[in-house]
Amino acid sequence: QVQLVESGGGLVQPGGSLRLSCAASGFTLDYYGIGWFRQAPGKEREGVLCISSSISSSDGKTYYADSVKGRFTISRDNAKNTVYLQMNSLKPEDTAVYYCAADASGLCTVISSDPYDYWGQGTQVTVSS
Repeated sequence: QVQLVESGGGLVQPGGSLRLSCAASGFTLDYYGIGWFRQAPGKEREGVLCISSSISSSDGKTYYADSVKGRFTISRDNAKNTVYLQMNSLKPEDTAVYYCAADASGLCTVISSDPYDYWGQGTQVTVSS
């Protein structure tokens, strides 16, 4: 069965850090572009950052939303079939449900969620004092 599972969310104070994990089963994550999206209460889903497959023509390129540049980092651990989202200097406006998604083309985008084939169930991140 094809599945993506996010973990690592929780409650953190402003300025704190969290690391989210996206673990794949039923397929090899290294062959896919991986995107992280988030949806805050009352707002539409938005792209956060993504990483392309090293096998694709984009060769591991990463893309970041302006709001998270310098604070969030995406990385792969192919041996664990897992992608990580390291979030530092968290702000209250980062509060959202975070989703990982996989694109079989190997490419990725933060502009649209349409190209992604598989989605995780989401993990809640709450930044509050």
